Amino acid sequence: MPGYGQLLRLGYGSLAAAVRSCNDCGWELARTTWVENAHLGWGEVLLCGLAALGWTALRRAAARRLFRPFGEWCNLQPKDAAKMPESAWKLLFYTLSWSYGTYLLFFTDYPFFYDPPSVFYGWKKGMDVPTDIAIAYLLQCSFYGHSIYATVYMDTWRKDSVVMLLHHVVTLTLIAFSYAFRYHNVGILVLFLHDVNDVQLEFTKLNVYFKHRGGVYHRLNDVISNVGCLTFSVSWFWFRLYWFPLKVLYATCHSSLQTVPNIPFYFFFNALLLVLTLMNIYWFLYIVLFVAKVLMGQMQEVNDVREYDVEDSKKTAVAKKKEGGLQLPSALKEGMHLKNGLVKDKRL
Repeated sequence: MPGYGQLLRLGYGSLAAAVRSCNDCGWELARTTWVENAHLGWGEVLLCGLAALGWTALRRAAARRLFRPFGEWCNLQPKDAAKMPESAWKLLFYTLSWSYGTYLLFFTDYPFFYDPPSVFYGWKKGMDVPTDIAIAYLLQCSFYGHSIYATVYMDTWRKDSVVMLLHHVVTLTLIAFSYAFRYHNVGILVLFLHDVNDVQLEFTKLNVYFKHRGGVYHRLNDVISNVGCLTFSVSWFWFRLYWFPLKVLYATCHSSLQTVPNIPFYFFFNALLLVLTLMNIYWFLYIVLFVAKVLMGQMQEVNDVREYDVEDSKKTAVAKKKEGGLQLPSALKEGMHLKNGLVKDKRL
């Protein structure tokens, strides 16, 4: 596997050479390339759309009949009970998707993880997509279609929700276009390297929500959330900022041109992958901010620094000290917490 220096040198060299050799680049060439190389039928688009609606209906049913009753049975705090169904749903999906990606990359004959340039070996326009990879693409594409709707209308609104929306749009575009141009091999590798962090994130958040339940502090959940935060921070860097650029970006920027000299939509796909890399760096800054606050003693327990109610609760505590211990009615305090998960318009 190459290092960062080799990635920058060869990747930039390949990009620069491609720019110099592209004399007729423009909308007309893009349109012609799409017509000649893209293979995406309306039936496939319709199936993906129906599956996205299915994810939305399944999430509503799971939240209403499973997650919320379970949160009530555990007697979670109101603010945690409002956000728990979202994390439980995402943990369920990402565990499924990452497990399936692990199966494809490590328990079949696909060599893409150990030999990333092989994602382009034998590439031909309109080539058949293996059934097992097509299933993964249907699951992921439909889920990210659902996620765009869910981020606006179902999820808790956070400080990075606008970036999250951009992430979902970029990811959905990458999945759809990589399927149409038959770059599905590299797509499986990209999804595998990203899903693992979502599994860790949602599992850690669930333990944060469950450490105070029934009016009792549960140390086991607190310890698990602390360990989960540590492993999440390390794995985020390892999977998204180390393996992703050195395996995926190296293959798409440099190796692709060595295998397929006139590979279609080269600039388009690499531009989206670079945007994805920048968003990974952006979220890593949140992780660094959290670690810095813990080290400086500004945060005594694990919390999601993207949440508005975490910041609001700190401001409320400061205000109480300044007002001489003035107490708000418990119902009003609970309502303030619930707004974070149920009222979006003031955040938008």
